[in-house]
Amino acid sequence: QSGMMCMDPFTGHIKAWVGGLDYRFFQYDHVKQGKRQAGSTFKPFVYLTALDNGYSPCDRIRDQRVTINYVENGKPMEWKPDNVTREYTGINMTLRHAMARSVNSVTAQLTEKVGWENVAKYARKVGITSPLLPVPSIGLGSAGDVSVYEMVDAYSTFMNTGFRSEPRLVTRIEDRNGNVIKQFDPVQKRAISAETAWLMTYMLRGGMEEPGGTSQ
Repeated sequence: QSGMMCMDPFTGHIKAWVGGLDYRFFQYDHVKQGKRQAGSTFKPFVYLTALDNGYSPCDRIRDQRVTINYVENGKPMEWKPDNVTREYTGINMTLRHAMARSVNSVTAQLTEKVGWENVAKYARKVGITSPLLPVPSIGLGSAGDVSVYEMVDAYSTFMNTGFRSEPRLVTRIEDRNGNVIKQFDPVQKRAISAETAWLMTYMLRGGMEEPGGTSQ
């Protein structure tokens, strides 16, 4: 079971929507109805928060074991995130390199620096509408379930120079003679600055351009 959505980031026009295997047998939409933890695909929202608040792709954070101290319901808590490999390189990584390699320890440290509440705020800015818990693990995609629809909408904001386009399934309605009854024009609003959006597309290319990038 899976879902897939493809959208023109500049107009919001939905080009493809695959909700499941076969509607006759599985009447459940994995694009908008189904929600799951986003995992590492949520990490860019941490880096977005950082870049929009004075950080640079060239800033460095060391890949090392880390303990995050926080308070939950009035109780002091500890969180010790692991890298996927359970190994730590000790490298003082640039933010671009760390995001490209999907390094949990760096993302966790950056989340603490910028504030997990701010990460939730920026995720909502660019298109995430599902409830998000402002907790240290939000950057690793485990602070709430989100849909494919929301994630496509949010990522498209980076490509559209910081404008969020409202997804559209119908562009216009015509009568039998081709006369336009209703036209649905793109609905857009500025979510982040053009500069931050450009930096995010540069960061996302790192998955292919940085050594060891997860998109290679």
